[in-house]
Formats: sequence, structure tokens, C-alpha cells
Amino acid sequence: MRIIRIIAVVLGLAVALPAGAGAAGWGGIEPGETTMTEVRERYGVPSKETKQKVEGYDTTTWVYEGNKAPVGMVRMTIDLGILKPDGFKPELVRVFVLEPKVYMFPLQAVMDGWGMPTAAGDQGGFPTMFYESGLVVVFEKQGQFAESMTFTVPQPLQPPSAGTAPPAAGTAPPAAAAPPATTPRATTSPPKSGAPASPAAPRP
Repeated sequence: MRIIRIIAVVLGLAVALPAGAGAAGWGGIEPGETTMTEVRERYGVPSKETKQKVEGYDTTTWVYEGNKAPVGMVRMTIDLGILKPDGFKPELVRVFVLEPKVYMFPLQAVMDGWGMPTAAGDQGGFPTMFYESGLVVVFEKQGQFAESMTFTVPQPLQPPSAGTAPPAAGTAPPAAAAPPATTPRATTSPPKSGAPASPAAPRP
């Protein structure tokens, strides 16, 4: 299945916003708050673990698939390691991606669970909804069922300038504040389906 991880790719290690803006979450996982220990206690040992060092930061990607995937999911990918105002936290969830089974998340279920999106549009022919709370939902081409759901820390959109169109859902929103100078720059193209989300030069 197609995975959209634009936010994680662009923001790299994703500096978490100060407390106050709650992140979107699912299944007991909340980016910027949930620890790897809590994930392991809830979902067990992952099917696959990948470690990589990026600009001196040790990051980890866990993949749950097959009989280890959460109920109703084909795959769940979790990226660990996030920059916070008080430093890098290797044990915290930065971003995670759900690949639901067909019919698991119809449009109405998404709306019931997370409300009206901040923006909606098209991403390469796939209807997409963006939430400032940190959720990007990509639907199959008919727009009836979610194909991938990417959860990250809150990503507030800046209001468009007069005469400019608002950003389409799924496009990377600007960060609320400029990240520290030590934040690695990210590439601009998402990895292939199934590949671990790269936190920086290496948007889960």
C-alpha cells in the first residue's frame, strides 16, 4: 500500500511543540509523549527493528506486520527519537503510520474520530485530509476508505497571505517555530512503501 510520510520527511527530527497543543493519537500512542517501553508493553516485540544514526542522533524504527500488526491493520510503522526543547529524546515516538485493512477506516469513521480536517485536497490522485493536531489521512482514489494514516506532533498551518490559496492537505505545513540550528535538514521525497521513515537526512 502507498504510504504518505511528507511531514516526517520535511521536518526531520520534528521539534516537539511546548505542552498545550495535544497531538493526534491512536491505539494508546501519541507522538512526542509515548515511550518505546509503553509501545512494547502494548504491542509486544516488533516484527522488524532498524537503527540508524543521523547527525549524531540514534534513531529507531519499529515495524509491526503480519500477525504482529494491530487488529484491523496490515502494518504499523513507528519511528522513535524526537527533538524537544530540552534536547533529543531517543525513547519517544516521533511519528507512526498505520496501513489499515480495506474497509477498516471509512471516511465517516475518520470524521467521527478526529473531526473536520484543517485542510483537504489531492495528493497524487489520492484524496487527502490534513489535521493540525498532527494527522494526515490518505484515502484510496474513490475517497471512501483510508489507505494510510500518518500521526506526528501537532503541525499548525500558517494562515495564507491575501490572494493565495490555502495549502492542500498532505503538503508539509511550516513549523510553528524555526527548529534549532542543530536540527538536520531533511530530504523532500518520501521513502518507498514499507521503508522506515527517515527522521532527517537519512517526516514516521
